[in-house]
Formats: sequence, C-alpha cells, structure tokens
Amino acid sequence: MLVVLGVVLFALVLFTTEVLPIDVSAILVMVTLMVLEPWTGVSPAEGISGFANEATITVLAMLILSAGVSRTGVVQMLGARMAAFAGGDLRKQLLATIGVAGPASGFVNNTPVVAILVPVITDLAHEGNTSPSKLLIPLSFASMLGGMLTLIGTSTNLLASNVAGRLGDEYPTLHSFSMFEFTHLGAIVLVTGSLYLLFVGHRLLPERVPPEEDYVGEYEMDEYLTDVAVPEASPLVGSTVEEAVDTEQYDVDVLQLVRGESTFLEPIRQKTIRAGDVLRLRTDRGTLAELLSVDELRIVGTPAADEELEPGDETTLVEIVIPRDSTLVGETLETTSFRERYDASVLAFRRGRQLIRDRLEAVRMGVGDTLLVQASVDSIDRLSTNPDFIVAHQVPDPNYRTEKIPAALAIVAGVVAMPALNVLPILVSALAGVVAMVVTGVLHPGELYESVEWSVIFLLAGVIPLGVALERSGGAELIGEAVATSADFLPAIGVLWVFYIATGLVTEVISNNASVVLMIPVAVEAASRIGADPFAFVLAVTFAASTSFLGPVGYQTNLFVYGPGGYRFTDYARIGAPLQVLLSVVTVLGIAAFWGL
Repeated sequence: MLVVLGVVLFALVLFTTEVLPIDVSAILVMVTLMVLEPWTGVSPAEGISGFANEATITVLAMLILSAGVSRTGVVQMLGARMAAFAGGDLRKQLLATIGVAGPASGFVNNTPVVAILVPVITDLAHEGNTSPSKLLIPLSFASMLGGMLTLIGTSTNLLASNVAGRLGDEYPTLHSFSMFEFTHLGAIVLVTGSLYLLFVGHRLLPERVPPEEDYVGEYEMDEYLTDVAVPEASPLVGSTVEEAVDTEQYDVDVLQLVRGESTFLEPIRQKTIRAGDVLRLRTDRGTLAELLSVDELRIVGTPAADEELEPGDETTLVEIVIPRDSTLVGETLETTSFRERYDASVLAFRRGRQLIRDRLEAVRMGVGDTLLVQASVDSIDRLSTNPDFIVAHQVPDPNYRTEKIPAALAIVAGVVAMPALNVLPILVSALAGVVAMVVTGVLHPGELYESVEWSVIFLLAGVIPLGVALERSGGAELIGEAVATSADFLPAIGVLWVFYIATGLVTEVISNNASVVLMIPVAVEAASRIGADPFAFVLAVTFAASTSFLGPVGYQTNLFVYGPGGYRFTDYARIGAPLQVLLSVVTVLGIAAFWGL
C-alpha cells in the first residue's frame, strides 16, 4: 500500500510540474507500476491493459468522429450564423458563443469544438467591436458544461463510466453509464452556468485584448518592425536575402521584399536584392542602427499603420496557438525550419503575460504559446488545416466538405442512438461510425491517424493501471476511510460536496482523466463507509472533473483561449471561482434529488 501511494504521489508531482509531457509522465507511471510488480501487483499484461481498455478505444473513435464532423464545416457554419444574429450586442454574442459550444460539446468531443470555434468567436468579437477577452473564456467554460450532457461529451465521462463498471462487481449499485444517464442533471448545470456567464461572468473579465484588431499594438511591435530601402551604394545589392544579414551576429528577420508593385513573401531567402528594393525587418532599434550604418540602408517608414498588415489582405497577420499534442512542443523555429516549412514568419511569442520579440529562432515552443505570424493568405490557409496549430482567425475560403454534412450528422446520430436504444455498446457503435466516416467519404483513410489526439490516448492508457493498483493495494480504502471521518460532523450530502470540491481542485493540478481515476475509488470507498450510495459519489466526481475553472492548465480548452484572449492566470479564477461554488451546490443538490444518497 505504501509503495502504491508513493507511486501515486510520484504521479501527482509529474502531472503538476509537467517536467515531462503529461502523456509521457503517464507512460512512466505505468512502467513504474510494472517494474514494482511484487509490491504493486500490476503485471505487464495488466500494466498495458489500458491500451485495450474500452474507454481508451471509445475515446479514440470519438476523436475521429469529431474530426469528421469538423471537416464538413457544420460547426463553423452554425457559429457563423449565430455571429450574424449577434451583431455588436455583447449579450447576444455571449448567447451565440454559449448556444453553439454548449450543446455541440454534448455530442462532439469538446476539445475539437473549442479548437474549431476559437477563430469564429475571435472574428465575431472584432466584427462586433467587442474584446475577445469577454468571449473566449466563456467559450471554453461552456464547452466543459456541454460535455456533461451525454456519455460521449468528454473522455472523462467515458473513463468514469469504465471505472464505475469495473467496481460494479464489488458495489452492486455501481454500473457503467448509459448514453443519457445524467443528461437531465447536465442540462440543469449547463443552463445554470450559461445564465451565470451571460449575466455575471463577463462583468468579471477585463478587456485584455482591445476590440479593434491591432496585432502590432497588442504585441508592442512598433519598435520592432521597420521598412528600409536599399540604395544603389548598399553592399547588399546583388546578394540574396539569406546572404544579406548575418543572423549569427544580428537578431533580425527579413519578413518581405517589395519591388515596385510586387511584394515577395516567404520563401524569399534566395531572392536577389536589387537597388530600390524595400525590405521589411523585424529587429530592435539597437540592431537596426548598426544595420543602417554598415549596410547603408535608409528607413522609409514603419508598417504599424499599413493596410497590408490587416487580416484579409495579401499579407496577413494572425495568431496561432500551440496545442498540447503539437509536434512543435519543445522545438524551436530553427530546429523545425519554420519559415521554409510553412512559408510564414514569426514576429513574436506570447507566453502568458510575457511577450518575446528577440532571438525568436532559439525560443523553445511550449503548450499554450501564442505566435504572431505574418504570411500570405495561401500560407494561412495551409496552417489552418495543420493539426500542429490552432489559427485564431477564420480563413477566407475554408476547404470544407459541406456536401458531406448530411452523412456526418447521420453517422453521429447513429452512434448516439445505438447504445441509447441498447442495440450496440458505445464501443461498437463508435468504431462502426469510424468505418462509416471513411466509407461515405467524410474522412479519407489517411486522415484517421492525424485526427487522434495521441497524447490523450497515451494518458488514458497510462493512468488506468494506476487506478487498478490503488484499489488492489488497499490505498483507496485507506484514503476513503480517512475522508469518511468527516461524516462525524457532516451529513452525507456534506461529504458529497467535499468530494466535489476536492475533485475540482485536484483537476486543476493534474489532468481531468487522472483525477477521475484517482478520486472515484476513494469516493466509492468513503460512500460505503458512511452508508451512502456510491453511485451518487461517482457522479459528483465525474461532474467535478469537468469543471476546471480556476486556471488555464487543468483543461486543454482553457489553454486554447489563453493566448488569443490575452488572459492572465488569475482571470480564470476571477470568473471561475464563483462559478465553481455555484455549480458545486447545484450539482450536489441535483444528485441528491435525482438519485438520492
């Protein structure tokens, strides 16, 4: 028991500090359990059983189905129609944001829903003269609340259902969730949270990003962008752009070359410089002064007010966000050959409140980093289809498979209906839906693999054996017994509320999936100790694990909106703490009313 509890503590440290990617940490925990088999009781076969677990495979299938729906553009189209309804009214904009994200997240995994809607909502805000900061956290929160409408809304629900089903042999009242097991409570939670966001929450959010879309001002780039002319006497004449500047000596990027009526963007490194050319440089004032004297260049202006920099023109500035499963995490612009690979130039990084505008080539990219990118419209179109990025601006001509919308919606409806009618288990119907997506052409075969968030799959596979070890060793029993002592001075509903709050706090520092695996066995044991219904405690933990409202780290959708909203860490707690308390009361009372204690 002590060894297993030590492994649990080790896992908590790994998940909290993120010294390793969270999925790698989960695999390390799995390996540790197998290496320590004499004490943990987890054999190699049991250690890797998470890869064949029903929850893991179902989540994998649901991620593919969600990708198929997003390829059709149906969510984007719905968002665009709601944006037209909203106009410049903040209340209507919030209603549109919540009205699309909440219900959609009940049937399509909420992570891709937010990824799809970030550019839609950002553009909605700017077109309606509203700060995106007022809408993006509500977007993330609404998706979490909507995920509690059905079994398939989040991976957390599927994992909790699996854990509850496994414990059913020991506790007769426990069972796997049905498709709409808790939909009535989920609807109450969604409505309650939505009303809070509509009438209270947005008032607690500051306008971190100005309503007008001015990336140059927002990233304080005025001092870093300059247009210089190349006179005939300049030693740069006749050299290529790559040869022109010694990047080892100078921190400078040549972003574009203007020659008469023509503008050349990436790739321009092999472009030969001629007299009269105008180069746009990203560099600081000190470096610029050196270049002006050494290369005899002449300043002709700054691009801060140029129309060319406004989105929609030939040269476009956009923000891109690095998601958790991006292959760029831990890499630099230099190691990834970013400019050559994507035909785009990075002007600045935003990491939380920190703006990075110097020595960009050497900056290691991290989860949640927001990059200010300049590129052609065609390049932005390509970036928007790349799973390594979330582009926080709608591309003008998205390549959606709109003709496949009826097929995609019919497939999702079938996947939901089969288990709801007890015709097929959710695992079988979800896998059948994947096959149907390919057969009908909604997804191409090669897109199946890029549709999966493999970090989520490895995380699930890694933490599942940790829950098994916690149960077998008696660790869950020990902790549950300790928590059950709170019943000496609290009624059962009070103990239930304690578990809800505890799970919500644990989710803020480790992943929501890991918190479910660790907390459900403890909650079930505590419930049995005080004579309460274990199923009620399972529901409390499941709902609480999807309420990561206090910071950007606990839930991936919060990271998606962190950069584009210009948020500070404390902004989440400012709006999220009252919501957490409100929903804890509503959820606990709802569980007591519908299922009893």
